[in-house]
Amino acid sequence: MAALAPLVEKAGVNLVLELLNSRVDHPDYQGDHTEWGVRVCSQVNSPRVRLLYDIYHMQIMEGDIIRTIQSAHPWIRHYHTAGNPGRNDLDDTQELNYPAILRAIKATGYEGYIAHEFLPKGDPVAAMETTFAQCAKELTVSG
Repeated sequence: MAALAPLVEKAGVNLVLELLNSRVDHPDYQGDHTEWGVRVCSQVNSPRVRLLYDIYHMQIMEGDIIRTIQSAHPWIRHYHTAGNPGRNDLDDTQELNYPAILRAIKATGYEGYIAHEFLPKGDPVAAMETTFAQCAKELTVSG
């Protein structure tokens, strides 16, 4: 990544390292903890090299999602969401409290995109509409 940093800086693009779980979906994946990803990014030392924080994967590997987002936010360039277990919709059948997580992301000052990377349990369009409404409710600036 360090060798790529000058190229992405010159091009004005971002390079993100996605954190994945090695327990369920990606056996032997090296980038499976936030602390490891932060160390890599800090060693590369480029404002264009950051983390893609996948909430589903990090819930499996380390939990403590909100506290991790609060401490690691300077290193996070993008977020993925999905329910856990099952990588499904953001609903009451899974263990993540997305309204609180989304508010924590907003509180960091994050203004980028949040992508929902999931396997819908039913109609995909309806699932995306529900997810969009939930995210918009928590991320929209009020007042």
